[in-house]
Amino acid sequence: MKQNKYVEVMYELYVPNETGNWDIVEKTSKEHPLKFVTGMDFALEAFENQIQATAEGDTFDFVVPVAEAYGDYVDEHVISLDKSLFVVDGQFDEAHIFPGNVIPLANEDGTQFNAVVEEVQEDKVVVDLNHPLAGKDLHFRGRVLVSHDASLEEMSALAKKMAGDDECECGHCHGDECECDDPSCGCINDIRRTH
Repeated sequence: MKQNKYVEVMYELYVPNETGNWDIVEKTSKEHPLKFVTGMDFALEAFENQIQATAEGDTFDFVVPVAEAYGDYVDEHVISLDKSLFVVDGQFDEAHIFPGNVIPLANEDGTQFNAVVEEVQEDKVVVDLNHPLAGKDLHFRGRVLVSHDASLEEMSALAKKMAGDDECECGHCHGDECECDDPSCGCINDIRRTH
């Protein structure tokens, strides 16, 4: 794979449901495409490899299998944490800790990752550490809008975005806090490694 290609793609992402059909779970648009530089670990490697085989203006339609996406769903990754870990200024953080919400956590080494709140109990919070798309094949359909050798400015801008040092294009996201409800916004991309 050629490294450091600046790419913009619009796509629809589908995952299989219980009936064997495909449900759309994510969609970007021409106005809010996914932007990345290949080789910088911003997107899934299997996704980048498929996009590398296309040129600007090409359409694509491919499936990334579970093993090359987010791996199998692991039941042991659903854990209970003490509710006291989610107390802010003496109060339980009800604004952020509720079923279905994605929250940032960190382990003892300081490594950050996201978890989905499954349940809030009397003294525990049950969280799912699996990626929301774990255990699923990912079916992508879309178009390559831009593809060229990346400039230093484009690589620098992406590095800042990956470090959380820039403002999201929608204007609603700040650092790890995303307040955007628009699924077509570039800030909401499950194929990103970092979000």
